[in-house]
Amino acid sequence: MFEQTFKNIDDVLWKEAGCSSELDYTEQSSWMLFLKYLDDLETERAMEVELVGKEYDFIIEDKFRWSAWAAPKRADGSFDHDTAMTGDDLIGFVNGELFPYLSGFKERASSPDTIEYKIGQIFGEIKSKFQSGYSLRDALELMDQLRFRSQQEKHELSHLYEAKIKNMGNAGRNGGEYYTPRPLIRALVKVVKPTIGETIYDGACGSAGFLCEAHDYMRYGEAGWKPNGNGNGNGNGTALTVDQLRTLQTKTFYGKEKKSLPFVMAIMNMILHGIDAPNVIHTNTLAENLADVQEKDRYNIILANPPFGGKERKEVQQNFPIKTGETAFLFLQHFIKFLKAGGRAAVVIKNTFLSNSDNASKALRQELLESCNLHTVLDCPGGTFLGAGVKTVVLFFEKGSPTRKTWYYQLDPGRSLGKTTALNDDDLKEFGAMQASFADSEKSWTVDVADIDTSTFDLSVKNPNAPEEAPLREPQEILAEIAALDAESAELLAEIGEMV
Repeated sequence: MFEQTFKNIDDVLWKEAGCSSELDYTEQSSWMLFLKYLDDLETERAMEVELVGKEYDFIIEDKFRWSAWAAPKRADGSFDHDTAMTGDDLIGFVNGELFPYLSGFKERASSPDTIEYKIGQIFGEIKSKFQSGYSLRDALELMDQLRFRSQQEKHELSHLYEAKIKNMGNAGRNGGEYYTPRPLIRALVKVVKPTIGETIYDGACGSAGFLCEAHDYMRYGEAGWKPNGNGNGNGNGTALTVDQLRTLQTKTFYGKEKKSLPFVMAIMNMILHGIDAPNVIHTNTLAENLADVQEKDRYNIILANPPFGGKERKEVQQNFPIKTGETAFLFLQHFIKFLKAGGRAAVVIKNTFLSNSDNASKALRQELLESCNLHTVLDCPGGTFLGAGVKTVVLFFEKGSPTRKTWYYQLDPGRSLGKTTALNDDDLKEFGAMQASFADSEKSWTVDVADIDTSTFDLSVKNPNAPEEAPLREPQEILAEIAALDAESAELLAEIGEMV
């Protein structure tokens, strides 16, 4: 039912003049989805409080609650079309009253780690793009059909929202900016193995795919990464305590995002995965001076796919010991600095990082090898990121001891990757199994850092175990074979001609 509702909402948005792309559809769905979720959450909490004879103090004032303006109901629960605003009245209310009221929460909230502050952040970043109050009325009535009352409903909606983010990524030229393939993220999380009590950070979190998958792994366990029926376990039969759940909710996942739309999607995505007040900040991560980083700022685990190909201004580069305009290389310095001693990281980066001959690249590879144990490099095939025309690798490292040996794995799914042949979990099973023991094979090998040229610190993917390709033949030999085949064909045609 939920899937059809999402499709119907998209149909409404497609006809709306103010929405022209998949990005707009996702943005506009997000703010409506958030307000509907918030109303269901408050209704649920009010009922719980009433059961013990207390009165619930609603976050949102009566006039601005979803059930008052978006979906007013009669006493029998049916939709009240007589009191529901529509047309210019609805557009005027949303733009002139609702959004200013909601964005004001940022100033009124007691602290940044509250849901009130997140409300203010979201509605300070985005605007309603509806130009027709009749289209908005249709979208609101469809959105009201969604329910967030049970764990299973939230789980289904989180999957649908992920699919929406994926479609949005596929639609754009820079799809990887919004969407990292979930099978790849899950493979990275399994290698890093986060445990409850550890902090996880993504300084370029996009739509928070890494944080959401890490949450599901820690919440439900590796077996299936989904609720085991009652949503009260971690997938292997062991229920989490109230304190463990609270730790997951409030003291585990941290993100930063520069752009408005991904930031809003990150908050919505994490909320749908069960984190009510996500610790996601809207900021330019690279504007922070690494010289100011203290131990309290560091994290146990970093999982990230930072943007690559971008260029940062000179004043931003001044925040880093190794000066470079390449965004991804600045992020890698940031991640190394923000990792606790003994901390673990998995970072996606373009494969040219391993071999670039410029001074900044060489210095950064040297820094990585000397300050961290770069134990694994996963070489991803072309097409892993739809819409992104670069090849990538994943760097797995631990901070605190220098690299002695690095294990490489060349991922080969046996097909060209595309929209209909995207990466799946089975493609990465062998990598996960072999990485646990750093096993060598035709696709994997180990490099001793002592053998690396210290004048270049070249870490290129060069598989020494791949089967030898057949040697190239001489041109004369190829021409002779073509002539022989032509002669054979002419002979067969002559025989057929005699038979006719």
